[in-house]
Amino acid sequence: MDICIDFDGTCVTHDYPKIGTEIGAVPVLAKLVSKGHRLILWTMRSGKEEDDARMWFEMHGIPLYSIGVNPEQKEWTTSNKAYAQIYIDDAALGAPLKTNKKISNRPFINWEKVTTMLHEKGIL
Repeated sequence: MDICIDFDGTCVTHDYPKIGTEIGAVPVLAKLVSKGHRLILWTMRSGKEEDDARMWFEMHGIPLYSIGVNPEQKEWTTSNKAYAQIYIDDAALGAPLKTNKKISNRPFINWEKVTTMLHEKGIL
């Protein structure tokens, strides 16, 4: 399964252009990849800031399938929207969020709830 994953507010707290604090994404993303799922980095970051996000994944040993696009969709569409079966993004309607003022002034993805949702769907 292909999964588009946002970065700021999803993998780390919001601290753009810096890399925010890790919020529990690493073990879940690593498990998704170990189950054969492919991660597409789906972020507003570009240039150096996108490179920093890519390096964050590398540093944590989480391979990315692609950045910003699903390479296989070129066979059937010219759309610039990356195709995936799941999108994990703190800006998505209904995304489970939590707050912790000690590490961020903005809400971010609640990875405990995302993990439960992924288990319920048989993805993890």
